[in-house]
Amino acid sequence: MRLFVFARHGQSELNVEKRVNGDPKRPVALTAKGEKEAELLGLQVANFDFDVCIHTRFGRTKRTADIALGPRAGKIPYVEEPLFDDVKIGDFDGALTVDYRKWKSQHTRKDRFPNGESLIESAHRYADGYQKLLDSAYGAIFVVYHDIPIRYVLNAAHGSHFLDGPLHDIPNATAFIFDEAALRRAVPRIRELAAVEK
Repeated sequence: MRLFVFARHGQSELNVEKRVNGDPKRPVALTAKGEKEAELLGLQVANFDFDVCIHTRFGRTKRTADIALGPRAGKIPYVEEPLFDDVKIGDFDGALTVDYRKWKSQHTRKDRFPNGESLIESAHRYADGYQKLLDSAYGAIFVVYHDIPIRYVLNAAHGSHFLDGPLHDIPNATAFIFDEAALRRAVPRIRELAAVEK
């Protein structure tokens, strides 16, 4: 049976500052709490024999994976996957979360962030990423990335009518486990929901 383990990165400095980040070139470290969360994630995944660890271009995802895998980090192949990067929020990079959410409340999911992408575009990108996982030859995959793509795949797999709910707040460094059937069910549902959302 194929295994897919998805986890958000540990708490970052910008999480504490209540700022958003969509540019992987911006250096954002884990906090001490985030590193401890990554250690606990390591306990959750200690007994899985992974074929690969996938992370995004954001340093906090690789750092979380390194801590979680511990001595195994140098033995398991790592793959950087931009398809799972956080939403490209353009001019809002580094902005306060409250300002980011205010802009979102005044726009539709089809509207692109200034010099960025739309939430609909990011949803399709995430679906492409999940399809790429399914098409790969890996049997057991550990993915460390961001809250929004995890939120989308969890809600889609459970047959929700919304990408953002009912599960919305994704905890840091917590393992979510999928088999192949669940992921195959989720991918077209993400695309379907993205197509109908406004």
